[in-house]
Amino acid sequence: MRISVALLLELGTILAALSLLGALARRLALSPVPLYLLAGLALGEGGVAPVPAAGAFVETGAGIGVVLLLLVLGLEFTVPEFTVSLHRHLPSAMVDLVLNAVPGAVAGWLLGLDTAGILALAGVTYISSSGIIARLLGDLRRMSNRETPAVLSVLVLEDFAMAAYLPLLAVVAAGGTWQQALLGVLLALGAVVTALTLSYRWGHHLGRLLSHPDAEQLLLRVLGATLIVAALAEAVHVSAAVGAFLIGLSLTGEAADRARKVLSPLRDLFAAVFFLAIGLSIRPDALLPVLPVALLLAAVTAVTKLASGWYAARREGAGRRGRLRAGTALIARGEFSIVIIGLMGTRQDRLTALVAAYVLLLAVSGPALTRLAGGRPPAAERSPERGTPVG
Repeated sequence: MRISVALLLELGTILAALSLLGALARRLALSPVPLYLLAGLALGEGGVAPVPAAGAFVETGAGIGVVLLLLVLGLEFTVPEFTVSLHRHLPSAMVDLVLNAVPGAVAGWLLGLDTAGILALAGVTYISSSGIIARLLGDLRRMSNRETPAVLSVLVLEDFAMAAYLPLLAVVAAGGTWQQALLGVLLALGAVVTALTLSYRWGHHLGRLLSHPDAEQLLLRVLGATLIVAALAEAVHVSAAVGAFLIGLSLTGEAADRARKVLSPLRDLFAAVFFLAIGLSIRPDALLPVLPVALLLAAVTAVTKLASGWYAARREGAGRRGRLRAGTALIARGEFSIVIIGLMGTRQDRLTALVAAYVLLLAVSGPALTRLAGGRPPAAERSPERGTPVG
């Protein structure tokens, strides 16, 4: 089997560059995510050093990366614990929806977009990046923080909302009828309810089936099951990330600890590719004309996300610092915003450029603001579910 020399050379160069950027970020006590995004911008079409041969690999690896990020994140929790948290944060999800979808819809109306464009921009400003935020929580060692269940509940409820939103947008963008849109929404919501019920009632059986004392067997079983469930989730217009998260929830105790250990290196590799891919999808020369509008929209929705996270963390019982950490953690936008604009096709080039600039601004500034909001809290602000007392 002959392998492309250009592919090997470009992939080697990409991985070496990511390694240097990661080492620089660690030295500066920062998350490497913003640097990976900027590297993608430089290596994409129109950048200083395009990598066309590696494009297909990076695109595929990005999808695997977000699945692995949410899988490992799910391993940190149990189904009963997270179900309680989801139920508690339904009001938080409504606040999040209103505060963050409305600015996008208003901006779309002011820009003179059609119905599909207004609906798309509302979704872009509403949905946070599960992939970026999952990586940040790990990098900043906040998994045990009191506010973390609130952040994760909001993210998962956003992903569930996408299950209804994406079929609706796809039909509207294609010029379909409202009856077709309603049918797509109902089918997606039914799939979400079924997946949650199966995970809650029989997830522990799946955990026992996937567990194995041999590390290789454990890796193959968990990864294989996760990719299958992620594919099924995508097939019914539910996020693959939600499917991966539910598999992670199904593993508990020693099995979860061992799975986390064998999956972490693979997650780190493909997560880096995922962040690179977001940057690769953006043309630098398309950003300047729409930058003022993108900056204004980013500033407004950074504040509204901060308010959403503050409210959710307060419901979780977090203190002021915890509420600030939760709010800044939710600012980053990423993969879903790219998916949304992809559904619009090429008929709204101005909207595509605006969304690209908006995503890049918040994908870079969001992690930076999260880092500035403070690292690991004192013991009194950590979650009791993680074995640490609360004062």
